Amino acid sequence: MAGQRVLSIVLAGGRGQRLAPLTADRAKPAVPFGGLYRVVDFALSNLVNAGWRRICVLTQYKSHSLDRHLSTTWRLNTLLGNYVTAVPAQQRVGPHWQTGSADAIYQSLNLIEDEQPDVVAVLGADHVYRMDPRQMIEAHRAWGAGVTVAGIPVPRAQATGFGVAQSGRDGHRIDTFLEKPADPPARPGQPDEAFASMGNYLFDRDVLVDALRKDAVNDGSGHSIGGDIIPMLVRDGAAHVYDFLGNQVPGAAAQDAGYWQDLGTLDDYFRAHLDLCAADPPFRLDNDRWPILTQVPPLPPAKFGRDDRGQPGQAVSSLVSNGVIVAGGLVRDSVLSPGVRVDGSARVDRSVLLNNTRVGSGAVVQTAILDKNVVVPEGAAVGVDKEHDRARGFTVSEGGITVIGKGQLVTPLLPLSPFPSFQPHSRPARAH
Repeated sequence: MAGQRVLSIVLAGGRGQRLAPLTADRAKPAVPFGGLYRVVDFALSNLVNAGWRRICVLTQYKSHSLDRHLSTTWRLNTLLGNYVTAVPAQQRVGPHWQTGSADAIYQSLNLIEDEQPDVVAVLGADHVYRMDPRQMIEAHRAWGAGVTVAGIPVPRAQATGFGVAQSGRDGHRIDTFLEKPADPPARPGQPDEAFASMGNYLFDRDVLVDALRKDAVNDGSGHSIGGDIIPMLVRDGAAHVYDFLGNQVPGAAAQDAGYWQDLGTLDDYFRAHLDLCAADPPFRLDNDRWPILTQVPPLPPAKFGRDDRGQPGQAVSSLVSNGVIVAGGLVRDSVLSPGVRVDGSARVDRSVLLNNTRVGSGAVVQTAILDKNVVVPEGAAVGVDKEHDRARGFTVSEGGITVIGKGQLVTPLLPLSPFPSFQPHSRPARAH
């Protein structure tokens, strides 16, 4: 790819309604993840680690938190022409907001015209994964593709929620591309698997610009990359699929290979956190050759102290961020974000606690997600009785995860006594 000029466009304007209430006050890419990070950090880290450092992040809904994160964290060396910049919806082509992912790029065609790249990389901003996109562009050039779609093999039964590519005999030219099909087509030679689109694309510049302009004047289009642009280019014979399983990330552990978690729902978000807590995690955060980059808040190291009865604070199979204090409580299979406090005799089990959450003495939090600044009072319980959680106005996901949004009041409920003994659980099957 020597001499190839790449402009990266990260699509970060979606509503993220299925992650509510975590998206009640922020865009989905700005949702905290893994203790220290924001969801958008994974896509941006892959680009920056690959040396692709001209990046536009297209925003629209509830973008303040995301804009602030980008401006304070992702400041690159402008002397070398590098940048990560937020681009809000601007109604540049008429008095309407973005109506789809393709329309979002069409309304910002000036970015492509100004930069004049050879290749435009288009990425989603709501997935957890590592990928070296340089290997994808090598395949894109070798095939003479107009567009290359990053795909990952998944069981056909799980492919109905994704765009699905059916490749020809060569294994990479796309014959058919269907958006969220009821009956996904199988991979060649793999009747039980389908190629699911990861939402990452490489376009030759002129191919993308021409397709966007044709799509913009098509009143019958949904103006979506996956639903409209890719099928158009499939009909032209210009679309290929790149197998993500063949991507080799520098420094990645063997179990990291092929890990890609879509954070489409609260259950997906919760499952991805449990993956991090596993004894042998399928996705590791500690790859110093391909780090996930972010800004770490200037807080002191985590502290484990004793409560008034001398009971030591403990955390088992958990991720504990800086600024956390566990003062006599017990934390198991959980992720604690910066500034969390767990007081004496409190129990946190299989839960995700975002910044500055406090769990009072004797309180119980289990199988739950608590957004920032939630206070669980002394003796209260969250996640123990799902019906009571619903009665208090908390969200309970299809998978039984209790979710408390910012500012929601937690009323006391005496926890079960004695506290249920810890039973080892099997990690849910990895979702691609």
